[in-house]
Amino acid sequence: MSFALAYNNILTGTSELEALISGCARNERGAQGKLYELFYPRMMGMVRRYFPAHELAEEILNNGFLRAFQKIDSYGFKGSFEGWLRKIVFHAVSDYAKTQVKYSENILLVEKDEFVLKDAASSLYYDDLMKLVYELPETARVVFNMYVFDDHSHKDISKTLGISEGTSKWYLSEARKALKQKIEKLELHLKK
Repeated sequence: MSFALAYNNILTGTSELEALISGCARNERGAQGKLYELFYPRMMGMVRRYFPAHELAEEILNNGFLRAFQKIDSYGFKGSFEGWLRKIVFHAVSDYAKTQVKYSENILLVEKDEFVLKDAASSLYYDDLMKLVYELPETARVVFNMYVFDDHSHKDISKTLGISEGTSKWYLSEARKALKQKIEKLELHLKK
């Protein structure tokens, strides 16, 4: 059975997923391994949006899974297990960002919403656009991902990262500006 088929079977067969979760609660290594394999691709995709280096992303993801296995008893089979897991892994991402990213509170905090031409952005493939996002400075990339991809408000970002809302807005503005410049350098020869 292929991995994708197994993934779909477990998601549709809630009793199988419940059995895996119950096994994890009993600290069964086999159940933990299967659950890890099952959700690894999606969780790794989320972590790599913030930290594209594979080894670092894997370390953060493993910390997230460790937390999930430690807290799996708190999952009450209400709502999506994947959503529950995603939240725990996101906390591992934000905790890492808090400890590693240096913030300056003495910056002129002004948000400028300069958008890239829709035509230019839509001409890029998703992977190409993500490569440009990965090239952003770490703090700007983290704020950009939280705001754009995960739909967090500046208030949420400021609480999560321990920065002011104004600093969050500034980093978002800087990320947008840098992405716009990177896309314009690609010279896609589009009509303005």
